[in-house]
Amino acid sequence: MTSMVLISLAAILAWSLISHRFERWGVAGPAALLLLGAATVAWDVEAFSTVIDSKLAEKVVEVILAILLFVDATEVEGGVFGKEGKVIARLVLIALPLSLALAVLSGVLLLPTTGLLVLAVIACVIMPTDFSPAARLLRSGGVTTRARQILNVESGYNDGVVSPVFGMSLALAVFWTTISRTPESELTEEVLEKPVLDFLHAFAGAVPATLFAIVIGMALGTGIGFAVRVARRHDVASAVGARYVMLLLPLIAYGVASIPLFDANGFVAAFVAGVGYRLTRVRSAEAAGIDHSELLLVEEVGALAANFVWFMLGGAAVIVVVAGFDWRIVALALLALTLVRMLPVYVSLMGSTVARADRLLIGALGPRGTATIVFGLLAYNGLPEDEGTVVLTVMVVTVVGSILLHGVAAPLIMRRVGAARL
Repeated sequence: MTSMVLISLAAILAWSLISHRFERWGVAGPAALLLLGAATVAWDVEAFSTVIDSKLAEKVVEVILAILLFVDATEVEGGVFGKEGKVIARLVLIALPLSLALAVLSGVLLLPTTGLLVLAVIACVIMPTDFSPAARLLRSGGVTTRARQILNVESGYNDGVVSPVFGMSLALAVFWTTISRTPESELTEEVLEKPVLDFLHAFAGAVPATLFAIVIGMALGTGIGFAVRVARRHDVASAVGARYVMLLLPLIAYGVASIPLFDANGFVAAFVAGVGYRLTRVRSAEAAGIDHSELLLVEEVGALAANFVWFMLGGAAVIVVVAGFDWRIVALALLALTLVRMLPVYVSLMGSTVARADRLLIGALGPRGTATIVFGLLAYNGLPEDEGTVVLTVMVVTVVGSILLHGVAAPLIMRRVGAARL
């Protein structure tokens, strides 16, 4: 296990030395990391599987997601939902739940032997959007300025909204699969204790955990954001000090929310802390945003964390190839990347000020990236082997499909659309 971790770190180090050459090609970076991860892991798949199925790996992945959620929240300009509040609210509160429901329905039809709760976990894994593997899409001439702003903000909020639903669905799925697979004669108090406690905690504590997380995140974010604003105004703190604060804040928010006293959702706390920090740090909803000199450190750490996530995707892809999969999983991934997102988005924006062409465009442009990978790894870590492998397989196929669809095919199409408009 130790040797696999060291080899993986060495591979990321080597990548860091040459990654600049790939940045100009957008999708080439994540794709290259995927291949690097696959090549590194291929020599000892079992060791990698043991690493990502450990408690340490689970905590590392959780911290990575907390940082990425915080970065997403701080990069939004404007009010709580950015400058397109009503549109973002429609997408997050209407389109996203509809997409999750359609994903579950698609899973019922295509994977009938998979339990409903596991399908709910799969839906939470494959529906959040992320433009890290397809940044060229947003710079394409075929994307209007308004659509670009909406997509940027929506992708940040998707992860924060899905994370508590994912946590509850995962706990319920673990409970049900454990109970259903254990012979009645072996259902002793010792065997039942952990899954039952996790089930009760997830079912009864989901809403309080989310509310506590919102309160904790907002209190920390607004309080520290105000303190930094005052300190910077009076020249007490430098941009360097503000950078340190922005890196530590999501870790503190996640940690405080996770302590037994609160037992709240750390992901939500980290995301809301980013929202609160941004709103108080820039003084008003009309401000352009946080000075980029203060964002550098947390963005760079977030980029490094994302590199690890894409590297782990490569290793997960090797596990999936070894285990094998059928066409139904490919069909589910294809639906998730197209109709399961496009229809809810279009319906949610009917009657809004968004033009029909932009509605179609926003629905079509929904790449999957770091959040999908992290949720998939957490599900693989938490579920029994068979169910965990199914979720991991759907995750890998969906993200690889998104790289091909949104990272390769879509930019070519959008470039031609943009040229046609000139």
